[in-house]
Amino acid sequence: MLIIDRIVWFINSGIKIAIVAVIVLMIARLIADAMDLNPFAWTSRTVRRLTDSFVIPVRGGLRGFGVDTKFAPLVVILIVILLGWFVLQLVGTVASTLVGVIGSMQSGAVFRVIGFILSGLISIYMLFITIRIIFSWGMLSYTNRIMRFLVNVTEPLLGPLRRMIPPLGWIDISPLVALLILWLFQQAVAGTLLSGPFRSF
Repeated sequence: MLIIDRIVWFINSGIKIAIVAVIVLMIARLIADAMDLNPFAWTSRTVRRLTDSFVIPVRGGLRGFGVDTKFAPLVVILIVILLGWFVLQLVGTVASTLVGVIGSMQSGAVFRVIGFILSGLISIYMLFITIRIIFSWGMLSYTNRIMRFLVNVTEPLLGPLRRMIPPLGWIDISPLVALLILWLFQQAVAGTLLSGPFRSF
């Protein structure tokens, strides 16, 4: 268990450092743009070289919405924080599932092993649906690699629900219904396979 804790701490620290690094770079980009520095100076060229790979794709999306592209660094910060949160939640879910499965296997509780696996898979699937909802608000198209993965993974559940549940105006509520169904199923797993005096999360 100590090994898993250390691995999780290392991954979480790396993700947080990466988030902070991107935020610092975007703030430097905002300052450089606001100061209207000489574009051929070493400082300007270095900042642009480090940030263009993040800013340029976001600028294209902002143009599609008719939004001023000067806000691209702020949007990059928001996207990076959301992605960081998603990865942190995913790592935490996988780690807690592994701890539960290993502990249950050591005590010979077969039903609890199955329960932890099911509960962990449901949590991961709920995260995929949640991040798909967030990305759909940003109008990410199917051509985006992450969005394509999320659609391919979640559509087997959302597709049939969407056909059964009509949208409320222009709002598709099938993801919310899917999350509710998955949450109820997870509670049922916790109340049956994971119930007992040795229950731990």
